[in-house]
Amino acid sequence: MYLVTVLGNFLIVLLIRLDGRLHTPMYFFLTNLSLVDVSYATSIVPQLLVHFLAEHKAIPFLNCAAQLFFSLALGGIEFVLLAVMAYDRYMAVCDPLRYLVIMHAGLCYKLAITSWVSGSMNSLLHTTITFQLPMCTNRYVDHVSCEVLAVVRLACVDTSSNEVAIMVSSIVLLMTPFFLVLLSYIQIISTILKIQSREGRKKAFHTCASHLTVVALCYGMAIFTYTQPHSGPSVLGEKLISLFYAILTPMLNPMIYSLRNKEVIGAWQKLLGRFSGLTSKLASW
Repeated sequence: MYLVTVLGNFLIVLLIRLDGRLHTPMYFFLTNLSLVDVSYATSIVPQLLVHFLAEHKAIPFLNCAAQLFFSLALGGIEFVLLAVMAYDRYMAVCDPLRYLVIMHAGLCYKLAITSWVSGSMNSLLHTTITFQLPMCTNRYVDHVSCEVLAVVRLACVDTSSNEVAIMVSSIVLLMTPFFLVLLSYIQIISTILKIQSREGRKKAFHTCASHLTVVALCYGMAIFTYTQPHSGPSVLGEKLISLFYAILTPMLNPMIYSLRNKEVIGAWQKLLGRFSGLTSKLASW
């Protein structure tokens, strides 16, 4: 599954780079999302394989610190990116005549950089606060990956302030982008319903369907996990959610964006046609 994740996301990036028709804001942000997915899976899955093969099935503390930083950073980046992509879809559907003027290259780069910086800064803050806690004698984390809640449980002091920090972070970096996504899609749906032709409504909906599916998948899991530190899921439930989020979500994203997207399918066919023609020429030599 990890190889499928890496291959699928890198093929999406390669396809966007090679096909000029995909040099649009939507696919620029999709390139960033694919890179985040590959990086997120890479920050967790290799350690996960070591964890399963090792006799002592626990995550060493120092490995956990590095993994926590990268997983929190990349997760935060993805949430902000999804909100940015929702704004991009809002502009494409609700103001198509000015879309390329408003979503110019400079703004796209600024929005992408904002996503990467905000996620990284949030992760640095959380990692620093978490690993300043005095830990008990057990220096191993009982989890499939290094989750912030699993690390906080090892502390020998009251961790209520850390749980408050987790809640605040969830609101700022998780719920705020989520509500921005909701607002964007309320406007998008309102605009789609005003379109007279059935074909026009169908085309506008297909423009957003892939992104909406990914939003439901990513935000649903994260909101379920991080907004309820006191009465959240059991440790086993957290492990299953982490496993799903680390392996399946990055693997499914390129499939979701490819299978129902006519532009991506057309680009695949064009690329395969080029490759087939090249192999035919090489064979004829």
